[in-house]
Amino acid sequence: MTNILSESIGILSDRCENAKRAVGSDYVGVAGSYRMNSMVERLGGWLDRIDPGVHRRVKGLRLVTAYGIAAMLGALLYSSYYISGGSFLSYLAAGFGLWASVSEGQATRWLSTRDLVILNAAAVTGALSLIGLAPILMRHGRGPEWILITGAFLVGYLKRFGILGAGIGSQIYIGQLLGYGTGITRADLGLVALAGLVATVASVVPRLLSGPAEHPTPVSVVDASIEEGQTSRELRMGLQAAVAAFVIALVSSVIHLQESAWAITASTYVIAGSASGTTDRVRRRIVGTLIGVPLGIACVPIAMHIPPLAWILAAIAMIIYAMALPERYDIACAAYAFTLMVTLAISGETSTSLLGARAWETLLGGSLGVAAAKVILPLPGNAKRMEA
Repeated sequence: MTNILSESIGILSDRCENAKRAVGSDYVGVAGSYRMNSMVERLGGWLDRIDPGVHRRVKGLRLVTAYGIAAMLGALLYSSYYISGGSFLSYLAAGFGLWASVSEGQATRWLSTRDLVILNAAAVTGALSLIGLAPILMRHGRGPEWILITGAFLVGYLKRFGILGAGIGSQIYIGQLLGYGTGITRADLGLVALAGLVATVASVVPRLLSGPAEHPTPVSVVDASIEEGQTSRELRMGLQAAVAAFVIALVSSVIHLQESAWAITASTYVIAGSASGTTDRVRRRIVGTLIGVPLGIACVPIAMHIPPLAWILAAIAMIIYAMALPERYDIACAAYAFTLMVTLAISGETSTSLLGARAWETLLGGSLGVAAAKVILPLPGNAKRMEA
């Protein structure tokens, strides 16, 4: 009887323990689910604050889609028709299409399509200008990065013609920059034209599909009408960017900067409508770079061993870039710096010194941009602005 009682007590005790473990595991599961739901809710709240109406998220998806379509079409054409120099076709087309989509900001499909065609044509024009001017400069002992000075000037000056003008100036510079990075020559004239055609198709199709789900974000455009007799504000901005680019090119010819084009890019795009605005943009760009570059370098092993996951991370970062760009330049810069580091690693550029050079020379360019804004025909901070 005693043995039977002991066995019964033991069985009952085991069942109690199993019940406790089951209840405990259920509690842990419920707690984990609650924490996950809370995290998702916080993320959703942040997205709604920075992007009410989800319109910027739609544009971010459009940027990624345009880039992907252009890259895949370029690779398909290269592998199917063995185009001479076609290894750069995907790179050029994807770059043209991506940044044309960033610069475009119209409200209707027709106007967006018109602007995307113009913007991609401007990128082709920029690449062709590099092809035409590079031999002349090289005969005089100058590198092709000196051509970027003209693009830097146009980025600022063409803002006098509104959003489309600003986009055209930016795309001319982008075309020069991408051409500089690939080392295109006169033998690649057809390749550049084909890249522009592919980019146009790749950027127009997603815009036609996004339709009314996307509304342009109001962008502040500098008013060209300042005091009579003074140099126009946009001309000053162009001169400031050009002088900063000239100084960087001159320094590079002396001490051979490893990534001088990225320094010129930084100095060009931080120039704002006033000296204080330029200083603020540089501060935000520095903060973003210091956050995005280390995160990107930390993901280099993922890019080397799991490229699809790295592409997904880069795509998410570009969506964040599109969402943050109008109001949070620091977050946008961090997202772009992260994307740049990851895509460079995917393409095989995993040298820490190279990635570091792109980071510190970007900071150098931003600093020179501030100096130019404060010294070269400095702009007052009370610029008139209009919503476009």
